[in-house]
Amino acid sequence: MRTIKYIFFLLLAINLNGCGVYNLTGTTGSINAKTFQVNYFQNNAQLVEPGIERTFTLRLQDLIQNQTNLNLTNSNGDLLYEGEIVEYRVSPMTATADQKAAQNRLSIAVNVRFINKNKEADNFEKRFSFFYDYSGNNQLVGSQLSEALDVIFERITQDIFNESLAKW
Repeated sequence: MRTIKYIFFLLLAINLNGCGVYNLTGTTGSINAKTFQVNYFQNNAQLVEPGIERTFTLRLQDLIQNQTNLNLTNSNGDLLYEGEIVEYRVSPMTATADQKAAQNRLSIAVNVRFINKNKEADNFEKRFSFFYDYSGNNQLVGSQLSEALDVIFERITQDIFNESLAKW
């Protein structure tokens, strides 16, 4: 009986030793940083929706703060996120028989430059985009616009997080 206990604990120790460090936020291992900085994302799209650049910047800051133990700083962050909104476009997706849009799509794209001062191999510049489809009978204002921006920004910020910190 004693031998079985020793074998069990030996197998358990070997199994646990083989597992890497993983936490619930999705980041593997430890992040070799203490601070992060998110510079203001300018809106350089041809079609400009006022205020979305501020909303996007705040959403990215909030996501990183909520999913890591990094501290937000205004300058000299170990991790730096910067870029610009490069596309804000509404386009018809399907048409009715009388040549009206039955469904429209809002597409937003953001160009992101990520700089890890402690590990330059992680640096990248990449375009992230997502879309939101809505009825052609509705105008994209008020709560409809807020819902569209929520869906799009949630996906884009999560993609940025995964690319920069979670390595997914």
